[in-house]
Amino acid sequence: MGVFQGNFGTAPNQSVFTSDIGSVTRLATSGTFQRYLQEEIFERSAFIRSGILQQSALLSNVTGVRVEVPFFDPLNYTEEIVQSSSTWGTNGAGFYQTQKTTASTQYATICTRGAAFAADDLSRYETGEDALLAIRNQLAADMDRKMTAKMISMLTGIVGPGGVLAATNAVDKSVTAAATEANYLNAANVTEAKYLLGERANSVNAIAMHPKVAAYLEQVGALTFSTSALSTGGAIQWSGGGIGLTSTQVGFFMGLRVVVDEQLPVRGAIGELEQFPCYLFASGAIQTGQQFPLLIETERNILSLQNTLAVTYSSVHHIPGVSWAATFDNPTNAQLATAGSWSLAYSEPKLIPVLELTVNSPFGGVIA
Repeated sequence: MGVFQGNFGTAPNQSVFTSDIGSVTRLATSGTFQRYLQEEIFERSAFIRSGILQQSALLSNVTGVRVEVPFFDPLNYTEEIVQSSSTWGTNGAGFYQTQKTTASTQYATICTRGAAFAADDLSRYETGEDALLAIRNQLAADMDRKMTAKMISMLTGIVGPGGVLAATNAVDKSVTAAATEANYLNAANVTEAKYLLGERANSVNAIAMHPKVAAYLEQVGALTFSTSALSTGGAIQWSGGGIGLTSTQVGFFMGLRVVVDEQLPVRGAIGELEQFPCYLFASGAIQTGQQFPLLIETERNILSLQNTLAVTYSSVHHIPGVSWAATFDNPTNAQLATAGSWSLAYSEPKLIPVLELTVNSPFGGVIA
């Protein structure tokens, strides 16, 4: 079936026309038109490259609207004392009492999203550039950004305020006014957050943060330090000057690989200092998959001289140990960020290597 017999420039549909470009005559002789047409995307997620987000075969090529993921609870059996008698053991009958492990299930919801684009022929002929080609060239980057937005919404719903992990897997070191170094991202705060997992703290190997938090790490990494009295026992203080770093970029902090993403939330009420949730992860803490492969389709509307392009894709993001608990599926980002949409599947939250550490930054401002 072909596209509808109409023009995609009529609201609510949109299309690229020559009139969308400020100066047709200048564009005809000004080189590559794409630099005028493209909106550069700065927010490229590094969650996959860091190992935080990993593909799972259990979440791909499935049917239905949600994925069921069975699991076994960690084994915690009861030791029995063995004696040379007819009454040993917990049952007092001289033999072992058999035990079992507990099996349960958890659910991940499937999100199906997409978008369509259109451009008419004259916009290509009169400007010398192909708008749909420019869109196709940016799809991977923009889709990556939108996938990250869904994942961050999920983290907000699960470990953010009111979430099922908020009481066990979160530390808030931020203040609403008069922040000091104790409220910033520092070694003590990261260590405290990691050890919410107990002996599993060493499994944490990555941290995601807002650029304003990363800016503080870059600042202190470029400063020298000395003691106040230049003597043994003097307090360590930051001082100006810097150490002439070859690269100011922060790749690791406290042994954790740093992921910087501007889509991470900024919290606070009007008049309060900005508060930045940072997320700590073990490798593979978030699993992902897709119900069907990415679909990219094109169509020609001969009546309006327009070409159209549609992209449709599905995605599943799942934190093992947490289950989708809402009665509906295919949620919006706001619904993913709602605490009531999730429930705890594991009986022990320490088995879920996802942590939230909320801090301030000297580069943060006041919520307006």
